[in-house]
Amino acid sequence: MTAMIVGIGIITFRLHECRSLKGKRKVVKSIISRLRNNFNASVAEVGSNDIYQRAEIGFSFVGNNKAVINSKIDKIFNLVDDLGLAEIIDTEMEIIHL
Repeated sequence: MTAMIVGIGIITFRLHECRSLKGKRKVVKSIISRLRNNFNASVAEVGSNDIYQRAEIGFSFVGNNKAVINSKIDKIFNLVDDLGLAEIIDTEMEIIHL
């Protein structure tokens, strides 16, 4: 029987320059589209929807190799940091074996 590995993560951001929900939406959409395009991951805004200087973005991967999933999660964290669109204030990740 083959194993299914699910990798999930949440990144919490502080958006210093945002003064409105419209400004926040622009930054969040940019981050989400970059992650989807570069990693073919499921990505969505998952929290702090009404707070314009804070954003929470969740993502997930499915595969059969824990090392590959773990590497992709690390690469997501690095890419988001390198984008410089917002300050990362927290990250969470979990790898689940099913």
